[in-house]
Amino acid sequence: MPVVLGYWGLRGYGEPSRLLLRYAEADWEDAVIPVTQEGMDHWFKEKKYNLGLDFPNLPYVIDGDVKLTQSVAVLRYLGRKFGLAPSEADMGKADVFEQVISDLRVGFNKMCYSSPDRFDGLKTDFLEKLPKKLEEIANFIGAGPYALGEKISYVDFLALEYLDVIATFTPDHFKSGTIPDYVQRMKDLPALKKFYESEDCTHKSYFINAPMATWNGNPKKE
Repeated sequence: MPVVLGYWGLRGYGEPSRLLLRYAEADWEDAVIPVTQEGMDHWFKEKKYNLGLDFPNLPYVIDGDVKLTQSVAVLRYLGRKFGLAPSEADMGKADVFEQVISDLRVGFNKMCYSSPDRFDGLKTDFLEKLPKKLEEIANFIGAGPYALGEKISYVDFLALEYLDVIATFTPDHFKSGTIPDYVQRMKDLPALKKFYESEDCTHKSYFINAPMATWNGNPKKE
């Protein structure tokens, strides 16, 4: 029985888990909910409270009797299932890095989903603080090749997607150095390279954020 991952038809908070599943070449179902009025009606009125989820939300994962929500909890579960959990010695570092990357995405979202009259001010603040945050992340990754050293883990898929998203927004901050090298190294992993280079790569069509966001990452406009 395939693992079912449910999320909107955009990248958002569901894409790190999709990338992990693609890397693992797992048997999985991408249960996409279209970002349309029909899709939203189907989710909120028919599906959300009928899947047996303790805390109905998106993304969700259903794997036999396991039914989970919350994006990082879903990613952690998939990491454990597919041998991508950090070692016992690295768990503390993984926890910290996970939260740093997640906080960066939350701050980015605060700007992206702000009202148009607040966007420019929040953008200026975000970009002023970004170099220091990227410097800290780069120092953490170091020579890599992965975030925790020699062993790839679930946090790499979180970092890959969220750093890639911010690089789309402000490419000038990602021209060279440790972070762009790290992101490219992840993208060059065979299973991911196949996805990114395929005609069916959803990053060519999926918005990064919901279409109603002030900055939605429409790939046809970037």
